[in-house]
Amino acid sequence: MLHGKTVHTLILIGAIILFTTAVTTLHAGDISRWLNQSIYVPLYSHIYADDRYKDKPFDLTATLSIRNTDPKASIVLDIVDYYDSHGKKLRSYIDKPVPVDPLVSIRYIVPESDRAGGSGAKFLVHWRAEKPVSEPIVESVMIGTQMQQGISFISQGRVIDGTISK
Repeated sequence: MLHGKTVHTLILIGAIILFTTAVTTLHAGDISRWLNQSIYVPLYSHIYADDRYKDKPFDLTATLSIRNTDPKASIVLDIVDYYDSHGKKLRSYIDKPVPVDPLVSIRYIVPESDRAGGSGAKFLVHWRAEKPVSEPIVESVMIGTQMQQGISFISQGRVIDGTISK
């Protein structure tokens, strides 16, 4: 015969196993597959720091990182365009489609000396795939150092248009 404490322990263990299985199953079912996306990626060529800098911009080097998370399928970049704070296109980083193989990461750099984008700079990225793929990770990484002060942070891209697989 089982004691009351043992029964409660077995019920608790069973509930944990059931919950963990349900969460895992629900999570796996939530993974979306995409055919294409347009992504807005905030990027900061400079920011404004504390009073020590007297409203002088703190210049940053920014890296746009694009990571194909799909282990089996390639994606193709069609657009990697850089815009300033006012929405003016400053330049295209690619002039022809760029294939990104499975699990490959690529990057585009805006050097610290390039202040044209301003504190409201952004990238627009468009990619496509021949078959449904897992969503890539598209983010910007900013870093800068001045007067023994260092700062770094990331900004995640946001899908603004795309075709999700049915």
